[in-house]
Amino acid sequence: MKRYVGAVDQGTTSTRFMIFDRDGREIARHQVEHDQILPRPGWVEHDPLQISARVNESIAGALNSGGLTGADLAAIGITNQRETTVVWNPKTGRPWYNAIVWQDTRTDRIISALDEQAAQTIRSRAGLPPATYFSGGKLRWILDNVEGVRAAADRGEAIFGTIDTWVIWNLTGGRDGGVHVTDVTNASRTMLMDLRTRQWDAELLKLFEVPAGMLPEIRSSADPAFYGVSRRNGPVGGEVPICGDLGDQQAATVGQVCVAPGEAKNTYGTGNFMLLNTGREIVPSKSGLLTTVCYQMGSDETIYALEGSIAVTGSAVQWLRDQLGIISAASEIEALAASVPDNGGMYFVPAFSGLFAPHWRSDARGAIVGMSRFNTRGHLARATLEAICYQTRDVLDAMVKDSGVQLEVLKVDGGATANDTLMQLQADILGVPVVRPVVAETTALGAAYAAGLATGVWSGLDDLRQNWKRDRQWEPRWSADQREGGYAGWQKAVTRTLDWVDVGT
Repeated sequence: MKRYVGAVDQGTTSTRFMIFDRDGREIARHQVEHDQILPRPGWVEHDPLQISARVNESIAGALNSGGLTGADLAAIGITNQRETTVVWNPKTGRPWYNAIVWQDTRTDRIISALDEQAAQTIRSRAGLPPATYFSGGKLRWILDNVEGVRAAADRGEAIFGTIDTWVIWNLTGGRDGGVHVTDVTNASRTMLMDLRTRQWDAELLKLFEVPAGMLPEIRSSADPAFYGVSRRNGPVGGEVPICGDLGDQQAATVGQVCVAPGEAKNTYGTGNFMLLNTGREIVPSKSGLLTTVCYQMGSDETIYALEGSIAVTGSAVQWLRDQLGIISAASEIEALAASVPDNGGMYFVPAFSGLFAPHWRSDARGAIVGMSRFNTRGHLARATLEAICYQTRDVLDAMVKDSGVQLEVLKVDGGATANDTLMQLQADILGVPVVRPVVAETTALGAAYAAGLATGVWSGLDDLRQNWKRDRQWEPRWSADQREGGYAGWQKAVTRTLDWVDVGT
């Protein structure tokens, strides 16, 4: 048996290819950033052709750094920034428009124009609140605003995909036979799929005026029949099965081996995403969370989850670096935040793309409140880290309310978990222990697991549990009064961000 499994992890700010062995250990990786295109306030775009080139570069770089070739890989899995929307011409391989990123809020008028009956249909069938976050509104915007796209769709010259679909199409041949597929987790983020049937829903398509012929085939997250194989003349350099596909947060849930009902993880990346496995049960949220597909392995039953999505966490640190110049590297924020004993009364609510779970307020915008001349850039750095943790508390409280499950420990992953100060603050603000695994980049690992399960590298989910190992655990240090006082200040700060922009029709 071939020893290794590869994973493309196409994220919001960068693309990496990681290679793992059967024990879940990292063998090699290569990572490359891509451009953030910000044409107007609230608009966020990526260049799909640049992303495809970065995928190729990261695959070739990881194989080279590990002294490997495609012949060493048993399979390749894909994981991706979800909801980000691409429409392209399958005959030319050219996008009709830049990818509209999940953070983008330009569809606020499309969403606000939905009446209550339409909103209820979306909630009941797709498990999602109508929001700018999801792909359906972005696809509708492209159809309505990019000249020629709707007519091209009728001719079969405009097809849609989230980023996983775009990556798989290109890796399996592109305009020369590329496969047009997605998996149930990514499809569940469009507002166009029925959670129960796991198929595109005719009524939802009608609500967004989306032609069914544009949409990819929905497959399982780990498919023993394979979606396709990589091109011999492509970056892999051979025909390797591409047979795992999970949206990034579902991939991290699998990578953290949260495969039993009641198990939860929180990923710290550009945004924060907490998922609670609810098993085979579809749990409608009454507290502002999302009901979503967690994964489907082969022909096994579909597993569902509750999710709390936070738009801006790690990207707030990037904002301090790139727009304000307060730090020159993201890693500098830890020492700067640790240079002060507390936030000095300052709160930063980074509602750059509105507020996601559990508020769902696209009218909100970012605010820094409570400032005096006493405050320094150290306090702003501290408030930025605290904002990540307080937003997580908002989500966890909603999750407990919906599920009735009191978390005893929070499993964490993602690049920001390397920040020990952030992890200690998270334990303090939640009042529960926070535990980080040895392999913190569980998103790529989860995609590798899906591909490996499809090809027999791992025989089942129990195999994966043996690979999970604890690296470090943080215990809460704050008193209950300190915790609740800090959170009350945060909730007050959140109210200052609301009703800032007009999203009416």
